[in-house]
Amino acid sequence: MGFLDGVFGSKKDTPSEDDYMKLDLASYEGVAGADEPAVMYVKVATIADIKDCPRVKDEVYNNNIVIVDITKLKLDKIMFDRVMGDLRAVSKDVNGDIIGLGDQRYVIITPTGVRISREKIGGM
Repeated sequence: MGFLDGVFGSKKDTPSEDDYMKLDLASYEGVAGADEPAVMYVKVATIADIKDCPRVKDEVYNNNIVIVDITKLKLDKIMFDRVMGDLRAVSKDVNGDIIGLGDQRYVIITPTGVRISREKIGGM
């Protein structure tokens, strides 16, 4: 094995399909007691326009955490500013929290009594 093989890996070390383990992610989705209603839910939404805001706001008012995909809003600065103003206002109104996530592609909005830590855990 030469120096470059150690740095870049040799062609023999190229992983094959047999080297990977097949995962059944569906087996991780169920939760014990899922039939019982929860006090709070984590909801996922996409906002492309100001018309999408009322449903997101309703979820926060109903004491749910909402993760919002705002990727489509990035195309229109004025619409982006209006929607973000609305989302900030609802988080302030319920004494919740709001934060951008993932290169500002997502926003998390929390209801009363839930704060979002700005500190990262691992992977720094």
